[in-house]
Amino acid sequence: MKAFDQFRASRRKVYESLFGPNALCVAGLIIMPALLFNPDTLYRTFQFLFFWFLAWLSGKKNNPLFTILVILGIVAFNLIVPYGQVLFSVGAFKITRGALTAGIHRAVTLEALIMLSRLTIHPALKLPGLFGELIGESFRVFAVIMSQKQRVTRKNLIADLDCLLFELSGDGAGAPQPDSVQQSRTKPAGFVILGITAVLSWLPILKIFFNK
Repeated sequence: MKAFDQFRASRRKVYESLFGPNALCVAGLIIMPALLFNPDTLYRTFQFLFFWFLAWLSGKKNNPLFTILVILGIVAFNLIVPYGQVLFSVGAFKITRGALTAGIHRAVTLEALIMLSRLTIHPALKLPGLFGELIGESFRVFAVIMSQKQRVTRKNLIADLDCLLFELSGDGAGAPQPDSVQQSRTKPAGFVILGITAVLSWLPILKIFFNK
């Protein structure tokens, strides 16, 4: 386990040395429409797996079991209202193609957006203006919550979540401020990697467009 943590820390160090917060934010804004405007569930699933792999490669903590449970929960919730072709039935409960496809589509979209935000929202992100400061602070708090979600346990779900939110709502004690986080500039190799990532993210929707 220690060797695994060291390997993850080394990947995280390389990630933080290559990319600055502004370049990551811009890359995220460029990539996001490629996900949201992609109507194909299969291609959107590929995008989610791609973002998940990038999050792992960057040294971010990913819990595959938690991700799978969230996806299954969203799919199960969508199956409550059946529509479309009936695939099979479990007693009076019908599994339909339309509800199943919609559930998978929504589940992978949510998880893909979470993975993308974890990749492109840096605690040191600083946007200009009052509105930018508000958005940047929201991004930073979200990044902290995602990085410390292991503190929220199923046994004490409400208490742990309340404690974390209370810390974040204090005088900035829980959330790192842009001036207190090490600022880094994106290296040339980082720009190349972000460019390639953006192109790969847009490939599914471009394939759909050119196949029409």
